[in-house]
Amino acid sequence: MSALPYWRLSSYYFFHFAFIGAFSPYFGLYLKSLSFSAWDIGLVMSQMQLMRMFAPYLWGALADRQPRRTPIIRLAAAISLVSFVAFFFTTSLGGLLAAMAMLAFFWSAALPLVETQTFDHLRDDPARYSRIRVWGSIGFIVAVVGVGALLESWPIGNLLWMLLATLLGIMACALLVPEAKSHGTASQPAPPLAAILRQTRVRALLAACFAMSAAHGAYYVFYSIHLAGNGYSTSLVGGLWSLGVLAEIGVFMVMAPLLRRFSLRSILLVCFAAAALRFVMIGWGVDSFAIIFVAQLLHALTFGAHHAAAIAAINRWFPGRAQGRGQALYSSLSFGAGGLLGGLLSGWTWDALGAGITFSLGSLFALAGFALVWVGVRETREEDSSAAGAKEVAAAVPSPLPPAES
Repeated sequence: MSALPYWRLSSYYFFHFAFIGAFSPYFGLYLKSLSFSAWDIGLVMSQMQLMRMFAPYLWGALADRQPRRTPIIRLAAAISLVSFVAFFFTTSLGGLLAAMAMLAFFWSAALPLVETQTFDHLRDDPARYSRIRVWGSIGFIVAVVGVGALLESWPIGNLLWMLLATLLGIMACALLVPEAKSHGTASQPAPPLAAILRQTRVRALLAACFAMSAAHGAYYVFYSIHLAGNGYSTSLVGGLWSLGVLAEIGVFMVMAPLLRRFSLRSILLVCFAAAALRFVMIGWGVDSFAIIFVAQLLHALTFGAHHAAAIAAINRWFPGRAQGRGQALYSSLSFGAGGLLGGLLSGWTWDALGAGITFSLGSLFALAGFALVWVGVRETREEDSSAAGAKEVAAAVPSPLPPAES
């Protein structure tokens, strides 16, 4: 890898996902310690999803008009860091909403640009992406376990300092991210987006991905609160989050051969069925550690396999330069709009209807996604088994550990 800035790119992924590992499981607990209602917590946390609906488009459009991307990556990292400092000076709902919106707008801008830089560096061998991206999963696990252990003995307010440390790491790594020499797919034609969206399978897939993210809304906002409220320690909560990521990495290891053997449609149907089961288990089985343990293992399907299959489909059905717009649509409609709906809805139902019903609504979203795939996604086995499909998945998901750098 002499020509590849392996460690500089890997370090960025490590700290970016370390921030997620410190933020996602524990920031809801921090907000709860400030005596906010479930609705207020859902509202604050949903700012991340709200900004993901349009911020990547705006930043991507800006980057496409500039000769270099790295200055934008560094600007986004710097303003994210400054925005987060506001959390140290406000505990009001309005102040937290403003700080979260500002943080989310700039923080969500950088990763898609870093992803593009990474693939430009890897344009001759995109499958090597897995060796870099895996450090994001490692960063997440290190953060979620480490922060959980520290919060066993430290007040929850110290979470802000831990998150600040990860943002400082992101800023330092952003200064080291090297500019790639080309934009990869610039010479490929961009088919009309409207023509692609007229395909039934494309509309069905995007709608199903929206439903899957909505199904995860309660999970990302209230999972830690749900467990802590039922006697799970902070370190055990962190361990369960890490278990989900380990399961995710495990399925990534076998995803390419699975896609050679099974159709995208079959894999997606299994993922949605698993999600319907998983959220019922979380909502109603919290008194049984065994049930919660198995439910976390299903993260391998409800996120890992689903995301890999969706990415492979988007890369295939949005050819040439349309791939960027396809990925932006996928991110905005699923992680943005779907996550926003799921988070806000769970914030309302949590106090009004309880945890069991809230997570069961997630199962209903998953069943809706199952129906959309069943009816709308039709693809031949031969298309899914192509060598190109396997390469798309190899480029989209991380392998377990990178080999030693040569």
